[in-house]
Amino acid sequence: MRVCGIEIKGSEAILCLMSKDQGLFSLPDCRQNRLVLTQDHDAEQMRKFQFAMRKLIEDYKIEQLIIKERPQKGKFAGGAVGFKIEAALQLIDNCPTTLLSATALKEQIKRHPLPVDFKATGLKAFQETAYLSAYAFLTR
Repeated sequence: MRVCGIEIKGSEAILCLMSKDQGLFSLPDCRQNRLVLTQDHDAEQMRKFQFAMRKLIEDYKIEQLIIKERPQKGKFAGGAVGFKIEAALQLIDNCPTTLLSATALKEQIKRHPLPVDFKATGLKAFQETAYLSAYAFLTR
């Protein structure tokens, strides 16, 4: 199964592709490690953002999107632009989306420790949360 872990920060979606086949995890190369929504108030920009993600899903044969859930209230609440990005991703019709809470993510990592240190993966440091989200989903 090939999934895309996503962390939404500000006006960008940080991506990490991961696949699991016969118990082995792999990190396929991807042409993009983040998608940015430049003007959230413009409907055309929202469509372009959604189209770019849909094209990425088709090109890399992604079967599931996993978004790290953000609280709606409180100190660590997500912003309005982030929730627009989340909605645009959830409305992509050719790929199901799962929201993964921080608690569920930590529990899965605790039950199934990472087989490889993050630094050894070759991913950028900002992709760590997206990587953990994908890994937690695939170990369920």
